[in-house]
Amino acid sequence: MTTTEINPTQRPVDDAGAPARTRPLGERILRAAVPVAMLALLVVAWQIYVTANDVPHYILPSPARIAGAFVTDWPVLLTALGVTVRITLLALAIALVGGVLLAIVMAQSRWVELALYPYAVILQVTPIVAIAPLILIYAPTTQSALLICAWIVAFFPILSNTTQGLRSTDHNLLNLFELYGANRWQTLIFLKIPSALPYFLTGLRIAGGLALIAAVVAEFAAGTAGAGSGLAFRLLESQYRLNIPRLFAALVLLSVTGIIIYFITSLISHLLLRNWHESAVRREN
Repeated sequence: MTTTEINPTQRPVDDAGAPARTRPLGERILRAAVPVAMLALLVVAWQIYVTANDVPHYILPSPARIAGAFVTDWPVLLTALGVTVRITLLALAIALVGGVLLAIVMAQSRWVELALYPYAVILQVTPIVAIAPLILIYAPTTQSALLICAWIVAFFPILSNTTQGLRSTDHNLLNLFELYGANRWQTLIFLKIPSALPYFLTGLRIAGGLALIAAVVAEFAAGTAGAGSGLAFRLLESQYRLNIPRLFAALVLLSVTGIIIYFITSLISHLLLRNWHESAVRREN
C-alpha cells in the first residue's frame, strides 16, 4: 500500500491531480465591473432626478455639486479626515493588543475569564453615547476621551472572537500534543493560536468598522470644534450652515474610509489564511 504525503501549504488540485485554477481573468474583471456599473447608474439617475425636478441643493444636492464641494473644501475635509482616521487606527491598535493578550490570559486561566469577561460584556452592551459624557468629564483631554470611546467599542469583538477561537481548538489535536509531552505554552503557541487565527481575523474586520463608527459618534457627543476636530464636527457644521453638498462630501469620505478599512483587514485575512484554511482556499477554486 502506498501513501501520499499531504503538504498543508500545497494549493488545491482538481480530480485529475492538476493544480486547481483560479477564476478566469474575464470573470474577475466582470465581478469588479458589475458593482462599479451599478454605482455609476445610481449616480446618473440621481443627477437626472435632481436636474429634472429642480430640487434645491440645500435639500438634495446633485452629484455634480458634491464633487464641487470636494474640490472647494478638500483642505478642510482632508484635515478632519486625518483626525478621525488617526483616532480610529490608534484605538484599533490598542484594542488589538489588549484584546489578544487578555484573550490569551483568559484561555489559560478559567478563573481569570470568570473574573474579567462579565465586565467586558458590560462595556460592550452599554451604549457609547450614554457613557461618552462621563468619559469626557474624567479624561484629561478631548482627544483622549474620543480615543477611549473608540477603544471600548473595538475591544470586545477582538476579545470575544479570539477567546472563542482559543477555546475551539480540536480536542483530538490537544490530546495529541499532550501525548507527545507538550507543555501549556507550547500547546498555546503551536496549536491554539494558529487554530484561533480565523476567529481573530473575523473580530479584526468587525472591530475596524466599529472603531470608525465609535470615533464619529464620540465626536458627536463631545461637540469638539476647531483645528483638531474630525469629520463628525464638519458634518454638524455643514448641517447648521445648510451647506448640504459639503455634508454629503463628508459622508462619502466616511463611507470610503470604512470600505478601505474593511478591505485592508480582509486582505490581511486572505494573506494569512489562503494557503491552509478552508474559508480562503475555496474562494480560489
